[in-house]
Amino acid sequence: MARTDITSILIVLPNWLGDAVMATPAIEALCEFYPHATLTLVGSFVSIEALKYHPLCKRSFVDETKKGGFRLLNTYRFAKEIGPHDIAISFRNQIHSSLLLAFTGSKQTVARSSWHAKLLLDHAVETKEGHLVEQYVSLVEALTHERLKQISPLRLFISPYTYQQPTLGINPGATYGSAKRWYPEKFAAVAANYADKYEIVIFGGPTEVEMAKSIEDELIKLGINNFTNLAGTTTIKELCSHIGGLSLFITNDSGPMHVAAAYQVPTVSIFGPTKHLETSQWKNRQSKIVRHEMECAPCMKRECPLKHHECMKLIEAEEVIEAIESL
Repeated sequence: MARTDITSILIVLPNWLGDAVMATPAIEALCEFYPHATLTLVGSFVSIEALKYHPLCKRSFVDETKKGGFRLLNTYRFAKEIGPHDIAISFRNQIHSSLLLAFTGSKQTVARSSWHAKLLLDHAVETKEGHLVEQYVSLVEALTHERLKQISPLRLFISPYTYQQPTLGINPGATYGSAKRWYPEKFAAVAANYADKYEIVIFGGPTEVEMAKSIEDELIKLGINNFTNLAGTTTIKELCSHIGGLSLFITNDSGPMHVAAAYQVPTVSIFGPTKHLETSQWKNRQSKIVRHEMECAPCMKRECPLKHHECMKLIEAEEVIEAIESL
């Protein structure tokens, strides 16, 4: 049942882009339970740039308490700048996030169960195993004492870009580490297979420019020239918008993968060392996963600890093309 007495909610977002996007169903649930509340968002630069366009977000802050000086004191000062709220909820499981909520003096404070959450906050919630979206939603359910009948899809409030032609996007990067990255020549082979049907856009962050250039070089070798390389050139808002307008997306397990899910872009996701049941696209109606069952996976490591990277290396372009055809 919706409550009208809650007028302000502070939300500490996850640091990673994908995790922040996966928190959006929980945020929408909060807005449904507390329809008269405005939102204050706190997070990394990336997460704030993606989520600050929510129509109920009245204030947003980039958390820079790590930068310079004593972080505990920085957190206290930051909390006083933010001020008290009716509800303060953190989707991070981190001591400084618990301290931040406590220091704001908010009426109700909520986070995942941990020794610091139990010590500092009103609600330390035990979350069950399952998709990360469900874990985030369980914090809201514990706060409201109501079970959601249905969890919403992912949602972003950035308008999708309008391409002039059907467009295929490829995303070879993954900020978490090299273990999550498929190979540039294989991305290029898949893109080349569809170059007669789609314009091609290569995505990537500032640290992935070289990888994107490798794909560009491979496409040129294959005689393909109807591509645009956006790696390292887009803002977070532009990245979300350009992904949102795609006709088809090929990607590693990454933040952009979840952005695509928020726009219901038909997507093939390539998984290796990570838990596909926990971080796959949430409620994308046209989504396929390509992965190999391995004894060593999911290892959840940033780099392959066995040095062979077979969870990704053994996946062939033909398998991804087959997944695309099955969408």
